[in-house]
Amino acid sequence: MSVELTSTANPRVRELLALRTRRGRRAGGVTIVEGRDELGLALDAGTRPLSLFHCPELGDDPALVARVAALGAETFRLSRRVFERVAYRQSPDGFLAVIPAVETGLDRLRLPANPLVLVCEAVEKPGNLGAMLRTADAAGLDAVIAADPIADWGNPNIVRASKGTLFSVPVAEASAADTLAFLRERSIAVVVTTPDTDTVYSAVDYRPPTAIVVGTENTGVTARWLEEADHLVRIPMRGRVDSLNVATSAALVVYEALRQRTKNFTAT
Repeated sequence: MSVELTSTANPRVRELLALRTRRGRRAGGVTIVEGRDELGLALDAGTRPLSLFHCPELGDDPALVARVAALGAETFRLSRRVFERVAYRQSPDGFLAVIPAVETGLDRLRLPANPLVLVCEAVEKPGNLGAMLRTADAAGLDAVIAADPIADWGNPNIVRASKGTLFSVPVAEASAADTLAFLRERSIAVVVTTPDTDTVYSAVDYRPPTAIVVGTENTGVTARWLEEADHLVRIPMRGRVDSLNVATSAALVVYEALRQRTKNFTAT
């Protein structure tokens, strides 16, 4: 049976609010999943929540609550006022769970013989990382690696923007140097996106083991990646702007790689 919490001064509510910070999440070794659909996807991926906070007034799903409780999680019923205080969304649906932090060590990645990987260097905005995870899930990528990360994979806004695909795509984070070493040890070609090349992204062969590398929103990839790249590729720009959103750029190149690797590929 769920315990009812009606005050923001309650210790459990205060603990939940502390998880808004990266320091708080790291200290507890946890992250937050907000949203009924996102929580369902996390459960389908094998995640076992530690606790569930739900507000029937905002959205009820007794079967989902029972499913979480059956996994041994504590469940708490929050008043609307309290839930809206702890929620990240402007229009929350009444479900928020605390789960163990996603494992992000490079050494934990198990890649197939011919991997296709996305590397995101120092991407700042959680929304962009979440969008790239959705692309990775849709395209069936083998991993997404955050090199020299700024936003952590446990950021609730990444979970939200990814629609829960953080739990369906293997992720890792490491320094740029360690990421490059990881790729080289596995003979994975490094394809770096940059406007400073004549090679169009569709002209490269992505069928061998490949890592597609995108950089920061403002300045793109750093010199290290440009120097180490096996291929530099650009996306043609015919308008007045000279670049696309990093998540859009990643999606274009990823789907070109998928097209090359898939017989009778048809975009739907």
